[in-house]
Amino acid sequence: MFIAMNRFKIAKGFEAGFEKIWRERDTFLSEVPGFKSFSLLKGEDYEDHALYASHSVWDTRDSFQAWTKSDAFRKAHQQASAPKGTYLGHPVLETFEAIS
Repeated sequence: MFIAMNRFKIAKGFEAGFEKIWRERDTFLSEVPGFKSFSLLKGEDYEDHALYASHSVWDTRDSFQAWTKSDAFRKAHQQASAPKGTYLGHPVLETFEAIS
């Protein structure tokens, strides 16, 4: 099992719009070999932002990496983006592999 997580710092006041975009977008993940599941997680609230993480589960690291080079990835990332000021910095990718 392989897990890919992107951590997002979302500026105060932009949380509802950010969540709406994620709820309504088509991820095209069901088309991708090795994909298991996806969740958008909301973490702690801070003075200037809310913490979110996208959490996807894959069979293998290779499955995830193949997705990042696929048409499904391009289609998913061509959709509506959040208004300027939503993100405090770039997302931070964290990856994890299960220990057998």
